[in-house]
Amino acid sequence: MAAVAEGSPSAAAAAAAAKEVEYQAGVRKLVDLLSNLNPAAKEFVPSSAATSPPPKKALSADAPVFDYHSIGAGNGGASFYIGSPQRRRGNGYINQGRRRTIDRVRRAEREDSIRRTVYVSELDHTVTEERLADIFATCGQVVDCRICGDPHSVLRFAFIEFADEEGARTALNLGGTIFGFYPVRVLPSKTAILPVNPKFLPRTEDEKEMVMRTVYCTNIDKMVTQLDVKNFFEGLCGEVSRLRLLGDNVHSTRIAFVEFVHAEGAIMALNCSGMILGTLPVRVSPSKTPVKPRVNRVGSN
Repeated sequence: MAAVAEGSPSAAAAAAAAKEVEYQAGVRKLVDLLSNLNPAAKEFVPSSAATSPPPKKALSADAPVFDYHSIGAGNGGASFYIGSPQRRRGNGYINQGRRRTIDRVRRAEREDSIRRTVYVSELDHTVTEERLADIFATCGQVVDCRICGDPHSVLRFAFIEFADEEGARTALNLGGTIFGFYPVRVLPSKTAILPVNPKFLPRTEDEKEMVMRTVYCTNIDKMVTQLDVKNFFEGLCGEVSRLRLLGDNVHSTRIAFVEFVHAEGAIMALNCSGMILGTLPVRVSPSKTPVKPRVNRVGSN
């Protein structure tokens, strides 16, 4: 039998039959593999084709916090993290600017207070703050009046603050007026009146009554004891109900608050200003605060 030549129709049919057999074998193999799969298994969907957002993951404890406010701002659009040196410097600039603003406001308020204040010198020690305020009230509304003792003279000086600058300018015309026994000098003040700590001011009617019976003493010799101060005022003014002698290691003199049993004793004590107590002339003026009782501190175990 002669050999079949290549390229004949029978050879092509044989090749096609062989490919069909191979294809059918592959199909049967695939069917066998699919039959072994779990029919209840969920369909697999690639993450790139998923429509729902991916689940959130827990943040790392040491991961940096991203500051989205910094996107596109400064440094060529480069961002920085909260807590970074750039962020701390930014907060520092804000706080520093806020402090400067507060300082400017306080400085402006102080300068305004100085323009509304006059300085009264060579004031007789018999003149009280109430009387001085009544006299200067003819120039304008008096906001505050503060008499101070001068340790180098029997005379005293005072600061008077008005509600407006017009009252202070009008008060300058009272220079040369005799208050008590001496003509006073009235000049524009160079300082504002230091406010009294509000927590020391009288709050109840009883405390206000105590203030009327209390005087404030300055320029007290450091060698003088509390008993010496009490004997000094009781011998001249009347019975003392409460006394507080204060001092420190910085100032060369001490101060005292003396409360009398009767208001007449406090009035008489004002006449003691300039008298020698120990080795120095004591300065006495009406007190703006009552004598606070001492608080006994309980030691902790």
